[in-house]
Amino acid sequence: MKDFPIPVRPIGPGSQPLDEAGLDYVPIPRDVPTFSMPRIPDDADAANMRAARDLLARFVDGMAGGASKLDLAGFDAGGLEVLNQTLGEGEVAIRIADAAAPNGGDTIDVRIQETVFAGVWRERHVDGDGRLAHDYLQACGIPQIAIDAARRAASPTLPAVDMPPGAMNAPALLAEIREQVRRFRPHRAPHVINLTLLPLTPDDQRVLERAIAPGPVAILSRGFGNCRVSSTRLANLWRVQYFNSMQTLILNTIEVVTVPEVALAAAEDLADSRERLVELLDWMNEATA
Repeated sequence: MKDFPIPVRPIGPGSQPLDEAGLDYVPIPRDVPTFSMPRIPDDADAANMRAARDLLARFVDGMAGGASKLDLAGFDAGGLEVLNQTLGEGEVAIRIADAAAPNGGDTIDVRIQETVFAGVWRERHVDGDGRLAHDYLQACGIPQIAIDAARRAASPTLPAVDMPPGAMNAPALLAEIREQVRRFRPHRAPHVINLTLLPLTPDDQRVLERAIAPGPVAILSRGFGNCRVSSTRLANLWRVQYFNSMQTLILNTIEVVTVPEVALAAAEDLADSRERLVELLDWMNEATA
């Protein structure tokens, strides 16, 4: 995942575009997690190992074109168990509540988990009866269904919110949010409002909670402590909160962006993951020789 720059000097009521001058950074812990190649199961049946290897080889071939996606639903259970163990679990998990089914049917629950290979995801669709409808293995910055679900549930404008007497900074914040959402363009630098720096009264907090209600997409990134990213009911507006190892909130921001960078796998991540998967395939070939 990319390092995420943290603005600490506000402009206006607490914000600053990421591409403007002078950024300071929250210190990063020294015990940063590093990549460790998953172990190939020693007791795996040879036929299951070959099945997992062959499927993974097709997937890696697809990554040469920049993206790859396979539906594992119906794949042999033994081969799937080998694949699960060799791919493991990575830093980022995503939950989408009441997502639209791809076929236009009933809503589904979508659970996405990054593997230990950055940018390689498992995307599971669970229907209303708890049955697994799809189990995708895919390589991308973030699964498109997360972007689509956030956009589908969002409104282009802020709702009208009454301002109680104790709301001091909320009017200016909502005015800035409204303007930045109006000016949003997909390739424009993210606009970040750092709430940590602002003296928000309880009434300010209540106004913000009513105006930018939570959306259906929840993302947890565990790269450095915990980072929780939530879509909102306003288009292209996200809440991003950083917690330390004691689960204390240390940074609380609002971002105007398609998806916050902390949740995305970079192109460099995907290139590194493809190289590591090729190495994994070499090990699997040796194990099945």
